[in-house]
Amino acid sequence: QVQLVESGGGLVQPGGSLRLSCVASGSIFSINGMGWYRQAPGKQRELVASITSAGSTNYADSVKGRFTISRDSAKDTVYLQMNSLKPEDTAVYYCKLDLLSRYGVRYAVWGQGTQVTVSS
Repeated sequence: QVQLVESGGGLVQPGGSLRLSCVASGSIFSINGMGWYRQAPGKQRELVASITSAGSTNYADSVKGRFTISRDSAKDTVYLQMNSLKPEDTAVYYCKLDLLSRYGVRYAVWGQGTQVTVSS
């Protein structure tokens, strides 16, 4: 079983920065991709950024140029550096891992979420 632990959320003023971390532990055979999603009150969960095992990244248009996703494969950890934060970035941020089991089965695991609030 794989568990994800997220950290780094909090309250920040507009224009500020935060760095989210997501550490995976448990029976990990192979990680295909890692990503960050967010869900604001009354809205659907949306992709913020993702990174493949090869290091290719993808960002939502709303965060391009402000957020950076990275991974440390040795530590099974994914990061989200968030700069120039705006009030509309306020949401619960979730980490997601796309995994491959030793039997060739693809599955996903979600973190518990961490609150990010951007407000003056």
